[in-house]
Amino acid sequence: MNTIFDFAECCLFDDDIARKLETTHQAQQLAQTGQLSFEPAAPVKPIVDTLFPDKPRLLMPRDMPRRRLDTMEGKAAFFHALAHIEFMAIYLAWDIIYRFRGLPEAFYRDWLKIAAEEALHFELLRQHMSSFSVEYGDLPAHKGLWSHAEDTADDIMARLAVVPRCMEARGLDVTPAMIDKLKILGDDVGVAILTRIYQDEVGHVERGSYWFNYFAAQFGLDPEQTYKEKILACYQGKPKGPFNREVRIIAGFTHNEIDWLEERLHEE
Repeated sequence: MNTIFDFAECCLFDDDIARKLETTHQAQQLAQTGQLSFEPAAPVKPIVDTLFPDKPRLLMPRDMPRRRLDTMEGKAAFFHALAHIEFMAIYLAWDIIYRFRGLPEAFYRDWLKIAAEEALHFELLRQHMSSFSVEYGDLPAHKGLWSHAEDTADDIMARLAVVPRCMEARGLDVTPAMIDKLKILGDDVGVAILTRIYQDEVGHVERGSYWFNYFAAQFGLDPEQTYKEKILACYQGKPKGPFNREVRIIAGFTHNEIDWLEERLHEE
């Protein structure tokens, strides 16, 4: 029987986009029908060996061109940027499965479901981009996303703090305003896609919060203090605000954690 780690290795160390998407959905289907093993076999490959497609060309955030959303080119760039985030989120979900072994089966099932949802998000965005005559890879993309995985490759608490509970949680803060802008522009398809992504990602962040608190209890750590320590140690700069308190609470943040994020925002 195939293991989830075999599928993870196929996705992380193959630069073919179509195979990555197909493998992700296949693994989720096998897991749902009891045909996937969660027992590790082969050793873990170094994270630096992860393979990515040749395109898009990756730039530092400061070098990314800025475009207005009310132009066709700007709209294409907006959805291309979102597609890149969702594409990298497939990698991030598979890597947390692949790199951290000996954890509860429910942990791996949660992140496999997340990988499949990220793949669906990417597919929806790529299809919508085609209406602007743009394919994924035609435009440059943000270089910084994967660096967070590399920086937290040997620390499950840091990975959970930085990826679902910082990077992905940022989507909970900014996506509602994006949806409102697309409504004004009359992009009903874009609104539907972003609404689906937003709803799913509340669940992704909640799973990050759940497992962060679970492992904190397992390791005898104070979760709120550990969250602060991991963010300060592993996240360059400061998490950006303002913060969507109501939805972050639904996604497993505490008021103390959000208060701390807001205090840091005012301090800097």
